Amino acid sequence: MLERLGEVLRKATDKIANAIFLDKNLVDSIVRDLQRALIEADVNVVLVKKLSDKIKKSAFDEKIKGIEKKEHIIKLLHDELVKILGEHKQLKLQPKQNRIMLLGLYGCGKTTTISKLGNYFSKRGNKVALIGLDVHRPAAPEQLKQLAEKNKLNYFIDSKEKDPIKIWKKYEKKLKDYNLILIDTAGRHNLDKELSKEIKSLSKEIKPTASVLIMPADIGQAAKKQAQEFKEAVNISGVVITRMDSTAKGGGALTACAETEAPVYFIGTGEKVNDIEEFNPQTFLSRLLGMGDLQTLIEKIKSVTNEDEQQAMQERLEQGKLSLTDVIEQVKSMNSLGGFEKIKGMIPGMNNAKIPDNLMENQQSKISKWEHIIKSMTPEEKENPELLKKQSSRISRIAKGSGVNNSDIRSLLKQYDMLNEMIKGGANIDMSKGMNQKQMMKFAKKFMKGKKLRI
Repeated sequence: MLERLGEVLRKATDKIANAIFLDKNLVDSIVRDLQRALIEADVNVVLVKKLSDKIKKSAFDEKIKGIEKKEHIIKLLHDELVKILGEHKQLKLQPKQNRIMLLGLYGCGKTTTISKLGNYFSKRGNKVALIGLDVHRPAAPEQLKQLAEKNKLNYFIDSKEKDPIKIWKKYEKKLKDYNLILIDTAGRHNLDKELSKEIKSLSKEIKPTASVLIMPADIGQAAKKQAQEFKEAVNISGVVITRMDSTAKGGGALTACAETEAPVYFIGTGEKVNDIEEFNPQTFLSRLLGMGDLQTLIEKIKSVTNEDEQQAMQERLEQGKLSLTDVIEQVKSMNSLGGFEKIKGMIPGMNNAKIPDNLMENQQSKISKWEHIIKSMTPEEKENPELLKKQSSRISRIAKGSGVNNSDIRSLLKQYDMLNEMIKGGANIDMSKGMNQKQMMKFAKKFMKGKKLRI
């Protein structure tokens, strides 16, 4: 996302850091590149002008000299960009029942975002339910049902009822069993009186703990007007920006929300259920600058397995009972994150890494073969892969039974050994807490060789 802006920011900071003298020509060149990149990212021209003026003023401030001046300008650039991206504010859940109402216009990605948020919070130990109150779009209840079933989320819909308040009342008692309810509401082409009236009446009946506006990144600076209108009409508490993967103009939506003081809680970065991340201006900018964002990566890792699975896996690792099935589940979990291309910007120093185009395709093929291999094994062989190394006849038997080559089985065993090596090699990884930077770098090097591994 916003790759062009990130590239320019990295070059600008390098130019400043490596310059012997900060003369007028160099500063003007850096400022021009920044202006062009920020405007291409659809950042408000007034904000771009203010940032440019501050950089020029600092560059020629006689009170600041030498290395201090360069450090000062880089820090100023960082701080000002964080400021225009807005304040970091989390969508925190309360100890009591949480009722989060999602609002937005047609085509903003509201229903898809509900399933993403449902998955995000359920993986963090919450009992989540989705309820469909969009009675105007005919496909809305069916879409919500399909997404919920696909991602194993509880849902409540009534495709025949055309009164959203009646649907709510119908399921209100059942919903008491859940600590988080995500509510899908109707959209329109714009926030007209009819939509505003419907949202207000729903809000009065449901009494949501938070009302969240869903907006696509490609609306750019129009985000400011939309956020303002929803804030004034129905008092939204924050925003989720979708389609940050598909547009270079995401900067417009982000900065526009900051101007209206409507905090951005999450950004959507793709079509898969795990393609959502909490928005933190500091770590977001860190990623653009090529400095990585380990915290978001750790949060993404938590999103692909729930707490119970993480704990069970941790116990097996501690007992030395790692099986071949565990290896495949770990590799599949990494694929759920979208592969290395999706996460390399979060790993310090990996932003410019060149990844083979066919890496993901090859990995999917491997997983399919490995699953066939395991189906041809005895329970004893699955739990104790060392047996295969001692008796090559077992490998030949499994290869025939699964229709693969002996080398495919050895590839699986190699992956098993690699995971064991990571565990025994001093990592002492607590899967519920994620990895430290040293572990992450070790992981990245393995990944770069096409040997995907989630630890």
